[in-house]
Amino acid sequence: MSDSKPMEKPKMGLYRRHLLVCVGPRCTEDGASQKLFETLGEKFKAAGLDQGDLRVKRTRTFCFATCKSGPIVCVQPDGIWYYNVTESNLDRIIAQHLVGGEPVEDLIYHRGPALAEA
Repeated sequence: MSDSKPMEKPKMGLYRRHLLVCVGPRCTEDGASQKLFETLGEKFKAAGLDQGDLRVKRTRTFCFATCKSGPIVCVQPDGIWYYNVTESNLDRIIAQHLVGGEPVEDLIYHRGPALAEA
């Protein structure tokens, strides 16, 4: 038997949506995705997404294996995948989708996972 202490279970605050941002080098070679990610804290705070019922968790990822027309972000649990996420397009996604609940149709390149019809 080992003398190590039992692992402590991690804690995480409640959130409504999870925004995943690909910052991998093939998504944007100039680091634009990382720059967008770094703006999210202030943008979420300004939009009221940093706490309460609309809170959005944000995470950097390093490859979605869909390496075209980045920056690319994914909104879960909605299963909405956006491409060409410039700063102005990110502002649209925040206002319309994350706050308003309506996906920005012209920026979507994929929806998933496919759900079986009931």
